[in-house]
Amino acid sequence: MASSNLEIVRATYEGSSEDNGRNLLAALAPDAEWTEAAGFPYAGTFVGPQAIVENVFKRLGSEWEGYRAAVDSYYDAGDNVIAQGFYHGKYLATGKAFTASFAHVYTLKAGKIVKFVQIVDSAKVWEAMRP
Repeated sequence: MASSNLEIVRATYEGSSEDNGRNLLAALAPDAEWTEAAGFPYAGTFVGPQAIVENVFKRLGSEWEGYRAAVDSYYDAGDNVIAQGFYHGKYLATGKAFTASFAHVYTLKAGKIVKFVQIVDSAKVWEAMRP
């Protein structure tokens, strides 16, 4: 039986970092559009799994310690799934930790993530990044 859109998205948050990453890569459509919020340090829209990994996840993994997205609530809206919660992490260059609220809006088609949009309290992230 195919997983629901909600189950596909949940599987990208609720396991180990390795499992979450593997599940995300498996769920991304080849031409998925991934938009990091305009005020976020990694702002931009990246197309395709390789561009998403290079421009977002490799940077998060190399510049932060313990960076994670902890989801408090999921909202199932059919082709759209929203994950809402808090980012946590410590910026390696400053040693400062942060907590910032986020909402992630996913659009899925035929069991694949075709679009992601981030909404985030970027000010909290920048505070941790400033010396």
